[in-house]
Amino acid sequence: MRNKPVVPAATFKALFRELITWHLIYALLRACGVRRRCPPVVSAGELICGLVFHVVAGKGTLARHVNELTGKNITDGALAQRRALLPLEIFEGMMEAALKPKADPTRHADAFYHGLRLCGVDGSAFSVTNTPQVKKRMKKARSRRGRAAFPKVGVAVMVELGLHNPLAAALGPNGESEMVLAKRVLSAQPEKSLLISDRYYGVPALLIGLPAEGDRHCLVRVKTNLKRRLLQVYPDGSALVEIRSGEKTRVVREILGRVQRGGGGAFTTVRLWTSLLDWRRHPAGELLALYSRRWEQEIFYKELKVDMRSTPCLQSHTPLTAMQEIAALILAYAVLVDYRIEAAKVGEVGVLRISFLKTLQVVQGLWQFLEVSADLLGPDNVRLVVRRALRRIAGAAIPKRRQRSCQRALRQPVSSWPRLRKNTYRKGPIQYSVGEIYA
Repeated sequence: MRNKPVVPAATFKALFRELITWHLIYALLRACGVRRRCPPVVSAGELICGLVFHVVAGKGTLARHVNELTGKNITDGALAQRRALLPLEIFEGMMEAALKPKADPTRHADAFYHGLRLCGVDGSAFSVTNTPQVKKRMKKARSRRGRAAFPKVGVAVMVELGLHNPLAAALGPNGESEMVLAKRVLSAQPEKSLLISDRYYGVPALLIGLPAEGDRHCLVRVKTNLKRRLLQVYPDGSALVEIRSGEKTRVVREILGRVQRGGGGAFTTVRLWTSLLDWRRHPAGELLALYSRRWEQEIFYKELKVDMRSTPCLQSHTPLTAMQEIAALILAYAVLVDYRIEAAKVGEVGVLRISFLKTLQVVQGLWQFLEVSADLLGPDNVRLVVRRALRRIAGAAIPKRRQRSCQRALRQPVSSWPRLRKNTYRKGPIQYSVGEIYA
């Protein structure tokens, strides 16, 4: 095992200032027109740092956690008034500056495909409590049984699939659709990367507008009824096709495959479009199996929405503070990714075998301890504590994922999904086969 961690052996306050500098925060405040009228008890930088710490610190109020970081006493009511003066643009600017790629080709081979960084994009929604402010300004979605129980805040996040590291995020303060939010983050796709997404994004209007310069590529599942013009069929079973949206066109490669769950069963037909046109370097069978990595995006949302929170709804009581809380969750997640990477290095295992929940639990105790004892321990002792914490996280590594798949069905189906009457699953590796493409 390697004993020297790259993660700074410091308190949360020091880690946050390395991720987001005070200079950036105050530059964003000036750009948004937020002025400092009198010397505050808690500065804007301390307030934002305390908010990010609050979403991962476990039980306790925001005022309690701000006191732990700064040693200053301030009430939750005063903090709520201060948060009402911080526009959403400040948090969007912080996410834009702080969310960066972290996978290394030599250390994280699973995060790359032929030198291309694997990325994913998808949307989700957070529930907000039914306070008077929220009910006045936010609408509830309709369902077949009436309106939803809680208003929703939409979010779209681009994730580095091999690490579950957020690369960009967009929030929907005015009920924007997932497609509108996704278009805001697609421009953040890094160079030399492969974007993997589901059928919601597999439409010509979006694919034609994706950036192609800088060796940026895409692998998207599309619906079976979308039309295209067949140009050429390749020996590996894929085909070169032309897609059109209005007057604009783009040449992509189409792959039509079948996926069978381990141990037998029915086949599922999968239709993919990709900008990787070289069928010799990127065979159809490889890309068909690679598309399954898209499900890591769903695991990221599970870790963000379930593991990092103790309640099904956001704790905020206004639409603005709800947006701030979501942004704080994403920024805190980016900090935890660093610990997860270094714990994987210590344990000499893959990053995704490091349990996110165990990492969160150990790091919560580590930060609390360092905040209390930072002035009592020397730098060497602090580094020793961090190394031991990393070893504990690495010792709880998740075993290799089992080769099994469960039936996709619902107990109370509301669409064409089959009814689930008994839980079943199949063992064994998933089988992929490439089908024939016709004009």
